[in-house]
Amino acid sequence: MTNKNAEPLLPVELGAGKVKFAQGIKAGRWVFATGVMAQDFKNGIAPDVLAEDAPHAGLPKREKEALRIWENIDAVLRAAGTDRNNLVRTDQYYATVKAVPAYQHVRREFLGGRVAPSTSVTQQGLLLPGADMNIQALGIIPGPGFEIAHVKDESLSSRPTAGFSAALTVGDFIFVPGLTASAKGDEPHRNGVARAALLADGQQWAGQPIKVETEFIIRQRIMPSLALAGATIDDIIHAQVYLTDPEDYSAFNETWSRHFAKTRPSLSIIPIAAHGLASYDGTIEINVLAAKPGSAAQKCHVDAGVPTGFRHQPQAVKAGDLLFMSAQMAIDSDGRLIAAAKDARQPRFGSRAQVQAEHIIDNIEKLCRAAGTSLDNIVRVLQFHTDLDEFYPVYKVWERRLGGRPLPFSAVEVPAPLPVPGATVMIEAWAYVP
Repeated sequence: MTNKNAEPLLPVELGAGKVKFAQGIKAGRWVFATGVMAQDFKNGIAPDVLAEDAPHAGLPKREKEALRIWENIDAVLRAAGTDRNNLVRTDQYYATVKAVPAYQHVRREFLGGRVAPSTSVTQQGLLLPGADMNIQALGIIPGPGFEIAHVKDESLSSRPTAGFSAALTVGDFIFVPGLTASAKGDEPHRNGVARAALLADGQQWAGQPIKVETEFIIRQRIMPSLALAGATIDDIIHAQVYLTDPEDYSAFNETWSRHFAKTRPSLSIIPIAAHGLASYDGTIEINVLAAKPGSAAQKCHVDAGVPTGFRHQPQAVKAGDLLFMSAQMAIDSDGRLIAAAKDARQPRFGSRAQVQAEHIIDNIEKLCRAAGTSLDNIVRVLQFHTDLDEFYPVYKVWERRLGGRPLPFSAVEVPAPLPVPGATVMIEAWAYVP
């Protein structure tokens, strides 16, 4: 606990391009494992997981994949001096909904029922061939005043197959899982979505479906979950929103923004695959992180003059020793994409992904500096690409800007379009503020 800066854990080099990947990051009492897949760090996805010559001779492939992922997470936690009992959040990106049951089965067994708040969505593609799962895990090194408490409530907790609590508290922070409009218990529903979150059957002009569903999640899921921990919506620090329909970007943001005045949290709005949620017809999932009322982790807006893609979207929020940046795109002050298109006359003399990455990482560095930290203290990087072939040029910008420091990244392919026309890269980053 003597190192005041973020410390890479178990760094490795991946592939012929020698991508420097931090399997984990230790920062104060926080431990981050980002972009965890079932890889052996030599061959991509481990050959024994794929078992291409005898794929049905052992456990199902996706169970083996989940087991290897949790072994890799375990290794990161051990390297930081903690263990699986001290996880406070996991985020799951899947390449197919068929991977979810196998993963959740292994996770329940591995964690012995102590499942932290969780978000699960399906994306268009993952970074390694053969991968069906990409996991982000956040743990702690417990100490006096910094212990985990699971908040249970039968009406708000997840399905037994998922097993996570309605909320979790640690120190000054409250973690709430990804919440959808899925029906719970005996709630009336249609195809798994609570009827109260839907327009009436056959009504086409009775409202905008995304606004109705968003309002339901906020009022019937998020607010009650926060209340269990003694908090309100004004205590939210950071939110991630996953949408299945890109036409819903601004309608969602309009509904969301109405619930906040000067206290808006940092916000990332991310596209996902159609029918990529627990309920087949669900269109939105929201996860939030909040501060305990009256605690030292009250949110502080950070202004570095960085343009944002949505009206009322804060650039970043600092709370306690963490900085949460809204997902960044390469845009100007009018919200238009910085010139990043290829020159059709000279298409091989530039990289649109590199141009976008330079601008985005510039802005991330400005936000870090304004919050009193630096790029060296980046603890979590989530990259959303509309084409994963653009990952490597984006990574090379990070490598240069970090001076070769290993990067804690996850990269997934999302459906186009991103919120800004022409953008192909969006990055959400968190940083430690010692």
